[in-house]
Amino acid sequence: MTIPSTKELLQTMQEAAENLSKNDRRDFLRKGVSYLAGAAAVGSAGAASGASFSTNLPPNEPIWGRQLGSGVVANPYGEPSHFEEHVVRRTVPWLTAESISSISMSPIQNLQGIITPNGLVFERYHAGVPSINPDEHRLMIHGLVDNPLIFTMEDLMRFPSVSEIKFIECPANGGMEWRGPQMEALQFTHGMLSCCEWTGVPLKVLLEEAGIQPEGKWILAEGADGAHMSRSIPIEKILDDTLVVYAQNGEMLRPEQGYPLRLLNPGWEGNTSIKWLRRIEVGDMPWHHREETSKYTDLMADGRARRFTFVQECNSVITSPCPENPIKKPGFIEIEGLAWTGRGKIKGVDVSFDGGVNWQPAQLKGLVLDKALTRFSFQTKWSGQPWLLQSRAYDETGYVQPTLAQLREQRGVNSIYHKNSIHTWQVQPTGEVKNVQVT
Repeated sequence: MTIPSTKELLQTMQEAAENLSKNDRRDFLRKGVSYLAGAAAVGSAGAASGASFSTNLPPNEPIWGRQLGSGVVANPYGEPSHFEEHVVRRTVPWLTAESISSISMSPIQNLQGIITPNGLVFERYHAGVPSINPDEHRLMIHGLVDNPLIFTMEDLMRFPSVSEIKFIECPANGGMEWRGPQMEALQFTHGMLSCCEWTGVPLKVLLEEAGIQPEGKWILAEGADGAHMSRSIPIEKILDDTLVVYAQNGEMLRPEQGYPLRLLNPGWEGNTSIKWLRRIEVGDMPWHHREETSKYTDLMADGRARRFTFVQECNSVITSPCPENPIKKPGFIEIEGLAWTGRGKIKGVDVSFDGGVNWQPAQLKGLVLDKALTRFSFQTKWSGQPWLLQSRAYDETGYVQPTLAQLREQRGVNSIYHKNSIHTWQVQPTGEVKNVQVT
């Protein structure tokens, strides 16, 4: 390949700059000079080593602009670019005994904005994914109601719908880190977390149709999967914001997310948002089924267990840099992360570079919604110095994300649930990022 001369490049740049404003022109030419220096260096190195300078880089016309692309009917549903094939859900093989009761974690280190694409939402099964014919699926409402009801999917979709953006999180998110740092990946420390636009019907509307009797204080939600996953939920939550959901991010639920029907309890433990929802029973007390006695209870240091710890507490994590997103070179860097709380809206996030000794306020970016993921950012420069990088979120109720020492003091280290303590990334002089703990 013949590399254009500096004179030829300057002439091309000057012609393009004629159409720019004065300030834009200066910026354009300044950046262009930097490019010319880099191009010359690369050209010399290429000539010396025999390596070829990419024909797709400016000022050349890239090859993809000189040929036809694939047709629009190649894949009617569509798919991401093959250059993004590494952005997938991943599992930890030793975390669960069987694949039918496994967890696959969302690649939150690669996500943009606050919406998790349907194909990347974390998964949790208790008996695998059932294949349910929506024409034969029914939702039953019975128990302490005046009029027991059975709804078809068509019946449910005739009710006025609502669409809300909410996060959903497994209470075991981060649970592998209670005793010490284990996972060298953000996807494995915090990937049991996603945020979507959910569409469905408020459960209170359906219960109004059935007529809750005065002694009805709890409901039991049960799934149609092989485990008949079930949870007891107090009526106050139902009358607040619980949804019966049939669509997610603009399309019908995917099988692994509960198709054709699921419950959504915004801000609460993800296991209460029963998938493949088949029945709602109204009762006067909780049922204490397996998933709220032997499971999803928080074992304390003294041997007692907390139960019905529904709310997902205020939490945050830095997504860049992280082990999967190291710092590649010195200079300007934008620290980015996610914050969330089951108590309402995120009010603010602080960032520390020295393990929590000093804190600086970060900027909240974009939408700040009730019980949804919130992005935050802090702009700075990195010159190769080591960092102990942390984020600390607080919400509109005044709750502040605790340190690991504070959480362990209250709860010990026996639990695998509700670990929402401040997380630490160690940024090394090479730019690599390690998972460490600061107590």
